[in-house]
Amino acid sequence: MKSSSTAPEDNAGTKPKSRLRENVEAILLAVLLALFIRTFIVQAFKIPSGSMEDTLLIGDHILVSKFIYGIRMPFSNATVVPIGEPKRGDIVVFKFPQDPKMDFIKRVVGIPGDVVECRNKVVYVNGRPEDNNHAVHKDAFIIHGNVRDNFGPINVPEDSLFVMGDNRDRSNDSRYWKFVKYSQLRGKAFMIYWSWDKEDFAVRWRRIGDLLH
Repeated sequence: MKSSSTAPEDNAGTKPKSRLRENVEAILLAVLLALFIRTFIVQAFKIPSGSMEDTLLIGDHILVSKFIYGIRMPFSNATVVPIGEPKRGDIVVFKFPQDPKMDFIKRVVGIPGDVVECRNKVVYVNGRPEDNNHAVHKDAFIIHGNVRDNFGPINVPEDSLFVMGDNRDRSNDSRYWKFVKYSQLRGKAFMIYWSWDKEDFAVRWRRIGDLLH
């Protein structure tokens, strides 16, 4: 009498996943990964105005490092793990102090403890002309009695920044509404990944991949 034996089945007692379930799981994983990267690592922003010309042009799309100043909690933006602090010359994205629903981008001019002053369009930090080769003036006329061209001296308080646009004559910045709190920071801009000239309906190929300084 012959004995018979059956080969053991692979994955006994389990059912193979359906292709639909596999696709749904893959999509959910991709979405969660994208949200994690956007919240904690890097986020894309588009430049809508000319306040940072000629460093950033209208239609530039930039990448912003979210963790360079510390790991922050979603929604509250409270720093959980401090990593670094903003420095003079950093290009930062932040929640507009007068309307947190809006994101602004400017350059850091003064950090906590600094004294910032402007005399006839020349900005001084702690008594010395600021070190910024990117600042431009597209209006040669000097306005006296107006903070655009003359202000200060202003003392930058703790956990705050004094920021200005590189397009000094056409920028809504700390001259008008004072300081950006550390808690309002979104991150530091570091690269242009796409640039579209709406007026000429053309891609600015030479700007793509430029690192921001």
